[in-house]
Amino acid sequence: MSTDPVNLEAIFVGCNRELQVIDYNPSLELVAYGSKNSVAIWNPSNEENYYRGVIKTLKGHTGHIVSVKWLPDSNYLLSCSEDNTINIWKFVEFNKATNIPEFELTQTLNQHKHTVTTISVFESNLFVTGSADGEIKIWGNKLITEDESKFELLSEFNIKKGFYPLSISLQRLEKNNYVIFIGGTNTNLYVYSFNFNAESISIESEIKQSAILTGHEDWIRSIVIKKEPSGGEFLIASGSQDRYIRLWKLRINEFIDRSDQDKTKLRLLSNKQYKFQINEIENRKEITDCSINFDAIIMGHDDWISELLWHPTELKLLSSSADTSIMMWEPDESSGIWVSKIRLGEMSIKGASTATGASGGFWSCCWIIDKAKGKEIILTGGKTGSIRSWIKTTSSEEPTAEESNDDWKQITGLTGTIRDVTDLEWSDEGDYLLSTSLDQTTRLISRWSNESDGTERSKKTWHEFARPQIHGYDMICVKPISNSRFVSGGDEKILRSFDEPKIVGQLLEKFCGIKQGSISLMPESASLPVLGLSNKAADGEGNNADGNDKNQDNEEEGDEENGEQTNVGIKLLSELNTPPLEDHLQRFTLWPEIEKLYGHGYEITTVDVSPDKKLIASASRSNNVSHGSIRLFRTDDWSQLKDTLSGHELTITRVRFSPNNKYLLSVSRDRQLSIWNRNFDEDESFGLIKLQEKAHNRIIWDCCWFPIEISEKVFITGSRDKFIKVWKINDEEDNIELVNSIKLSTSITSLDSYKSSINGNECLISVGLENGDIEIYTVDEKFEFKLKIKIDNSYLPNEKISRLSFATKNPVDGSKLVLAIGSTDFSVRILSINKSDLA
Repeated sequence: MSTDPVNLEAIFVGCNRELQVIDYNPSLELVAYGSKNSVAIWNPSNEENYYRGVIKTLKGHTGHIVSVKWLPDSNYLLSCSEDNTINIWKFVEFNKATNIPEFELTQTLNQHKHTVTTISVFESNLFVTGSADGEIKIWGNKLITEDESKFELLSEFNIKKGFYPLSISLQRLEKNNYVIFIGGTNTNLYVYSFNFNAESISIESEIKQSAILTGHEDWIRSIVIKKEPSGGEFLIASGSQDRYIRLWKLRINEFIDRSDQDKTKLRLLSNKQYKFQINEIENRKEITDCSINFDAIIMGHDDWISELLWHPTELKLLSSSADTSIMMWEPDESSGIWVSKIRLGEMSIKGASTATGASGGFWSCCWIIDKAKGKEIILTGGKTGSIRSWIKTTSSEEPTAEESNDDWKQITGLTGTIRDVTDLEWSDEGDYLLSTSLDQTTRLISRWSNESDGTERSKKTWHEFARPQIHGYDMICVKPISNSRFVSGGDEKILRSFDEPKIVGQLLEKFCGIKQGSISLMPESASLPVLGLSNKAADGEGNNADGNDKNQDNEEEGDEENGEQTNVGIKLLSELNTPPLEDHLQRFTLWPEIEKLYGHGYEITTVDVSPDKKLIASASRSNNVSHGSIRLFRTDDWSQLKDTLSGHELTITRVRFSPNNKYLLSVSRDRQLSIWNRNFDEDESFGLIKLQEKAHNRIIWDCCWFPIEISEKVFITGSRDKFIKVWKINDEEDNIELVNSIKLSTSITSLDSYKSSINGNECLISVGLENGDIEIYTVDEKFEFKLKIKIDNSYLPNEKISRLSFATKNPVDGSKLVLAIGSTDFSVRILSINKSDLA
């Protein structure tokens, strides 16, 4: 067996909607961000690595990650979580074969008793954290041996009862004297000071509250500190839910303005100075005199300030906001007034939702400044889990000019879901992957193989090319009906079918080489009404697909706007040179809905389409026989068949048609399986072959069929009881028998079989487990299992596998099989498996 039989093709995973959850390490050129309970790693250092997307996820937390920070000038990464812990990761090396970074979890700090909400780092030996119980803890990196060090808790304190920290900033003023600025769930900015001995890694003075700064009118979300060139002055920026940014000036020693002590001077304007001293209690040699005063207020955002960042060398401040904008501020040379030089993002009303095409606000941001390569990149995480990206390229030879929005270009960023992935399925041709999630979206992922001019790319990467469905209900299941049509079900009683619009067909043909013969017959695009759930088809002029003119008397004004948006979308997508941006995905890549299928009394749980594309089978939640039935629909006229297939007492978890179209298999929470025989008569009636009671001892989560070349009558089931069982329909087609079973180490949550036989006459199955592991087995003619590959943990999700799907036709190359993985850790992963390692 090869040492590396599996290759990572892509990881799609959304960014948590938290503050301080994205950070960049300039020496390693790696971005880290929190995604549910994993840390995603991305290398945007050059174009090839940039478009590769997420290349690694670090697994060690059991709770939602709230904050991520690299320790300055080091290879250490800190992650804080709702599981009350702080994990410390160490970068080891880049894998020589794959160029994927390797990390090790060196330490877990568990002294916090509640969610760790914020973190601030200073140098590589000191950081501060705050938690949801109001505790502030200071940590130091103590040397244990010459090659080993460990972080230890140095001190802890509370500010006041009922106050919870949301932002912290740590700064050394001079020598060993430090200040901490803390903001949170009231309007005050708290300043604490202490003396830290860097040699002994100890705090040698009392941690005391030195000042309370007032002025904000709501909770404080972000605090950043910049040391000015003078060395004795510091500029503190605080961002609040009151929409304002306040600047404070901290001066030390001889830089302090002492004019307020001169009682002979006339005071015309009072700006209070908060003065204090930092010193060692026993040795008063290191005394630092400090003063803080309000310096300026910055107004311009229309909603909460989410994060602030200082430029490392220039006097520029970057701010992100819930109003879906990024602003870059700098003082005017003549007046000193802080003005917005750059505004990125979009103009958006407060609380605008993604259903209206708005981004829903920015939660976090990251500023990458690479002077050696002459570029700057701004990243921001939003409501949909995507990371948007803007880039500015600079040349040292160019004369310095005033910066403008035109200098910044938005480029393709990262996309991924922000809730559990519930289902995924490859198109019939294996050209693209459809996935659904509890984040109420259906997404289309494909391989970027061609440049916009038609030339083949040397390094092919995977991207989201369409978001066919943005729904108001959590999405549960999806199944392609053809290469340009699919059906999906969510936490509602209705199935919905969709057709691919021309605008997406052209996009897939241009970048992915997917050619649809009927592209000229497709509707131009689709739009989603503000208060609706159904995507409406539209032509290039904004008319509805049913032919009604947009200016008809009973049409509302909003339809004209949709028509204008359609024209803009067609133009924008046709001019793209890279895969679509997040804004394009939300606004212009919806698929028009063609039919709703009614009949179920409760929320849909599973759907399948017969291989001949004539029937759709679906099931819903149930706690009795009447609702625990399978409903069947025709795909030619969307009518429901007269008969429902009843027998299960609880929710059916999966329905699967056999590859020969003849049988329908279902498994359920009631531990039973049912197998039905299709009669192929005019009414498309089905007859029950067997309702197998106690097929397993626990819930049966999934099932799949043997390839048709091996047997038309053999299928496999997997259950929470840890057993995989192989069943066979007898020749008389009136019963089934159990022919073999194996027990694994933990519960089976997902199964899929490759649609063709391998090694002559063997069935290849992938098995997804509750702990996130995936094992690849072959099953021979005698139904004996053989473990071929246990996929390396570094490629795997952090939580249970919710769905597995083999691509029918290989989208990579003929020597590999491609497996898609959906997980409750928010991720969709695509792996390729070397066929030679399955022999």
